Amino acid sequence: MSSTDDPGRLSLLELFREEAQVQTRVLSDGLLLLEHAPTDAGALEACMRAAHSLKGAARIVGLPDGVDVANMMEECFVAAQHGELVLTAQHIDELLRGADMLLRIGEANPAVPVLRSEVDAWVAGLATFGAQPAAPVGVSFSEPGDASSADDDATLRTALALLNAHAAAQPDARLTSQQPVASLAVQPPPARADHRDASDQSAPTAVEVPLAHINPTRDPHRMLRVRADSLDRLLSLSGESLVEARWLKPFAESMLRVKRTQRDAARSLDAFYETLAERLDTDALAALNRVRETLGNMQQVLGARIDELDRFDRRSTHLAQQLYDEALQSRMRPFGDAAHAYPRIVRDLARSLGKRVRFSVVGESTQVDRDILDMLDAPLGHLLRNALDHGIETPDARTAHGKPAEATVTLEARHSAGKLLISVSDDGAGIDLDSVRAAVVRRRLADDDTAARLTDHELLEFLLLPGFSMRERVTDVSGRGVGLDAVHEMVKAVRGTVRIHNEPGRGARFVLQLPLTLSVIRSLLVEVGGEAYAFPLAHVRRTLELTRNDIDMLEGQQHFAFEGKPIGLVTAHQLLGTPVSDDARAGVAVVVIGDERELCGIAVDRFLGERMLVVQPLDSRLGKVKDIAAGALMENGEAVLIVDVEDLLRSVDKLVRGGQLDKVRRAQGATVETRKHVLVVEDSLTVRELERKLLEKRGYLVTVAVDGMDGWNALRNAEFDLVVTDIDMPRIDGIELVTLIRRDAALKSLPVMIVSYKDREEDRRRGLDAGADYYLAKGSFHDEALLDAVRDLIGEARS
Repeated sequence: MSSTDDPGRLSLLELFREEAQVQTRVLSDGLLLLEHAPTDAGALEACMRAAHSLKGAARIVGLPDGVDVANMMEECFVAAQHGELVLTAQHIDELLRGADMLLRIGEANPAVPVLRSEVDAWVAGLATFGAQPAAPVGVSFSEPGDASSADDDATLRTALALLNAHAAAQPDARLTSQQPVASLAVQPPPARADHRDASDQSAPTAVEVPLAHINPTRDPHRMLRVRADSLDRLLSLSGESLVEARWLKPFAESMLRVKRTQRDAARSLDAFYETLAERLDTDALAALNRVRETLGNMQQVLGARIDELDRFDRRSTHLAQQLYDEALQSRMRPFGDAAHAYPRIVRDLARSLGKRVRFSVVGESTQVDRDILDMLDAPLGHLLRNALDHGIETPDARTAHGKPAEATVTLEARHSAGKLLISVSDDGAGIDLDSVRAAVVRRRLADDDTAARLTDHELLEFLLLPGFSMRERVTDVSGRGVGLDAVHEMVKAVRGTVRIHNEPGRGARFVLQLPLTLSVIRSLLVEVGGEAYAFPLAHVRRTLELTRNDIDMLEGQQHFAFEGKPIGLVTAHQLLGTPVSDDARAGVAVVVIGDERELCGIAVDRFLGERMLVVQPLDSRLGKVKDIAAGALMENGEAVLIVDVEDLLRSVDKLVRGGQLDKVRRAQGATVETRKHVLVVEDSLTVRELERKLLEKRGYLVTVAVDGMDGWNALRNAEFDLVVTDIDMPRIDGIELVTLIRRDAALKSLPVMIVSYKDREEDRRRGLDAGADYYLAKGSFHDEALLDAVRDLIGEARS
């Protein structure tokens, strides 16, 4: 059997990989600190120990390349500790390369294997900067026990892990019949006069080996690998257990009602006994007393059981809540788990761009949902590269503007108002809004006049568009226009938002506002057609109660005023395909969704309040359910569907473009008396709105169409009592519309009035010959003339 097939060796290689990941992170953090403070004793000590541990671990596992790289790094740090070497930027570059090589050496199947020639070249290159190894680079591995540092703590830990791995694999081995290896005290060989013994003069003769890897049950802070779907199922089951536990409370309340009913029965029996006490014989009274005693005993037993049930309810609900909270917490990870690689990325990129940057991470302990944390890697990388390439100036330029030559870039994570805020800020030049405006025009996203009228906020929004870039030339850092677009798409995918804050000459800040977790969302519960639906609060701008008078018609669609501008109104019944409620209500409950660029009002039956919901993914066999994102369970066990707001907005747009919107007034069944319905077809906004207001003031229900085609579509999707149309219109003119109406079997009896500027006799005759019932010239009619004509044709508005 080859060495690679040995189970013990395979477990050691896995152990080395884990050690390499931890120790190279220590090396990277320490090296980045040493670049600014080359003599920092704490950083030098941490780096030396990390390299020392990796050297011993690589020797035991049998990775000579890893031993040579770690040994050379260790000697560099030792020389720096003794003042024999001052670490320069070139040293830091090479040492960081060495840390990368150690990671690749530890990988099971590296994409780019480490070659011996690469190791030799790296060692030789580092030596030219003044680091001289204290031991030969080549090390014999034929006898691991002969190695000069076989007594290293890391080596001992790894050796003991190997012995325990073999012991676990071979239960009949000799070691298992004795004390476990974890309890053995290791006697070190005679001390050597080198730097590693200088700090250990007071060490005991027996070295107690930390065995977190060998006996992990004793380490409460150990990390375990668990499949993501297992955690998801655990959270789902804990949520269901919480729902089930809360069923006990209403059951206990029902038992209290039973107890009160029994008490009332006992009191009635007592009254009956008092009334008949003098009339009944002794035997009857004794029998009645026995019934009273039995009822009293039953009441005592029932009271005791209800008390037990109440205690059980409190305990089970508390335990279920704790289980749910712990399951939810298991999904959370510190932000630092995702941020640890960024100092190195920023440092390397800044050097390649010839810039000096001090990078800091704030809020590393901030807890973040693991799914969101995994998705943050690429967006934050884009934002940091964007800050370094576009925002930060060169040292000379900064000095010329009175700034420190070294720029500052900060990555921050914090919780605020129930949301996770991730920000990337810099103190660079900020965003040149004139350059953005020029790029908008150059890429033909707007003409010169429109671009000149754009506000600062509107200009900054262009940075988030797909393919938009300020660079005219593509470099290896930026220019392809995919960075901020990728950030925006990621944020939208998790129901978040992006905010850009700009101070020209002083810097820029990008803020990602994200949900704390994807497993639980704060939602607005509403009722639509007798069913509960949830709108994620992250997408809810406002909730309103509109009166019927607050709803107007504009361009053939119902609107209402919101923050000084008209917002379209659509019924949730039509979007979700639910039956229309028969409940006639004076007001309309409206949920305003969307963002500044696209707002829409969704009319629902009523608001049910705000809830925290545990997201339950829909069965994958259903595929993508239109307008629905997921499901959840409410506290009473009932299911609720969570609305996909982005999908809902697309459905609204499709209905608007198709001219198929239902009217809220009719759809909600709140109109008690019948009103005559008039269709106004007019391409002039001024005339159209004038006619609409005149008719609505008189009490008519009015729908507006912007041209003949729009009017024809409206006629095929709703019932009208009268059509008022112009003649000169795009797509289908008034004469053609009248002709279509008269040829349609279902519409041919519908009254039609033409209102036109053409008041010549031949124009009038042409309209009447086409089938119009009335012809009114715009130039001569006044308000009452139009209303009188409508009343002559269809009567008063209400019937």
